[in-house]
Amino acid sequence: MKKSIDFALDDHPDGDEEPGTAWAVAIRDDCDACDDLRVELTIEERGAHGTGIVAHLAPASARRIQAAIAAALRELGEA
Repeated sequence: MKKSIDFALDDHPDGDEEPGTAWAVAIRDDCDACDDLRVELTIEERGAHGTGIVAHLAPASARRIQAAIAAALRELGEA
């Protein structure tokens, strides 16, 4: 089972030396070695569907990423 949660393209400007990215978040339960549901995070270069890096995160790891993003937003004055 896979349930998509959200996906988007970043807002990086076209034509820059750094490529723009696409990201997607889903929930999966088909990890044979895992005993529980996982948060799936996929990041790939814009337009390069199927070539990205996929992380299958336990809830604790997903919360750690969530906390890191929240801390980065606070540093930017956006929290």
